[in-house]
Amino acid sequence: MSLQDRLTELRDQGLADIKSADVLKKVNQVKVDLLGKKGPITEVLRGMRDLSPEERPKVGAYANEVRDRIQAAIDERREELEQAAVNEQLAAEKLDVTLPGREVPQGQPHVITQIITELEDLFMGMGYQIVDGDEVEEDYYNFERLNLPKDHPARDMQDTFYITKDVLLRTQTSADQPRSLENHDFSKGPLKVLSPGRVYRRDTDDATIPINFIKLKG
Repeated sequence: MSLQDRLTELRDQGLADIKSADVLKKVNQVKVDLLGKKGPITEVLRGMRDLSPEERPKVGAYANEVRDRIQAAIDERREELEQAAVNEQLAAEKLDVTLPGREVPQGQPHVITQIITELEDLFMGMGYQIVDGDEVEEDYYNFERLNLPKDHPARDMQDTFYITKDVLLRTQTSADQPRSLENHDFSKGPLKVLSPGRVYRRDTDDATIPINFIKLKG
């Protein structure tokens, strides 16, 4: 049998083994058996030393063609098996989107928030605007614009937490009223506002008088 015939035989047998391989391990084993350093194709190439100078290029070119064909078949089969493994895994992990989702428990607004919302709806139905002011307020708007100058005795009842001498935690949501008056265009009608929110008083904290509570002023 000539070397070319032997190469053809090895090619056909190798392609058949590659095609029948059903796992990657078998494909890799075919590669080692055929294309490895101790494989039959390498053995055939060693026999080229006995060929004439005219035959060697032809057999060498044919040997390279056989190796390339086998390597291409190995790569193709390996890709097929890898894709099949991925498809099998995807099928096993398939998500049934028709199943009902898990119900996520939902909370509900705090009772104080519910009361504020109901009162806001009531006053808005009567034409009031809802003004949500800042809890950190200027002394000027919290007291002086409400006719409570610095020496007014009513301030003692509303002693509060000062951040600076002119900035404090508001003692009443009435501080929103002078700001609203400054910004309102009275040519468009009267001003009706409701100011809900948290206020602060530096009182003795007990069951009846907390240091912060909710007020609604209109």
